[in-house]
Amino acid sequence: MTEEAKTEEAKTDEPQTHPAVSVVGPGDGETIVLGTTRMRVLEDGSHTGHRLAIAESVLAPHTQGPPQHRHARHDEGFYVLSGTVRFTVGDEDHDATTGTLVMVPPGTPHTFANPTDQPAVMLSTFTPDLYVQYFRDLQEALGGGRQLTPQADIDAMNRYATEPASDLA
Repeated sequence: MTEEAKTEEAKTDEPQTHPAVSVVGPGDGETIVLGTTRMRVLEDGSHTGHRLAIAESVLAPHTQGPPQHRHARHDEGFYVLSGTVRFTVGDEDHDATTGTLVMVPPGTPHTFANPTDQPAVMLSTFTPDLYVQYFRDLQEALGGGRQLTPQADIDAMNRYATEPASDLA
């Protein structure tokens, strides 16, 4: 087909619809509060065909992270925007400072914490997006000042293809 024919064909085709561009401003996004961590969901997967979710998390000073755990079905990425976040992968600690990217593939035991006297901010990615709902479930479980039991946390993890790395406890 000649270029001219392709151009004519394109003109006569139905208008192409493209997904709407998602723009999340500085004060926008869903806020999830989990103890001393405040998460702002920037993309929950609804604009990416559920391929990717993105969240910004602020970890207060001396915030303990979750127990070490493994994800069976998603990669998790962490980009440190400010402060220092300590990532524990198996039995190795990595102090990630501003500008550091940590990528955790499925099956890798990991956790994170802020051991410093300053807040730490990180951008997290989840590919695919399924783990965002886990954080929503945790916030609901912690509603009204309730404490999260270890079993309730494990049950929530299991719903999203995640398990504690109990062999490292």
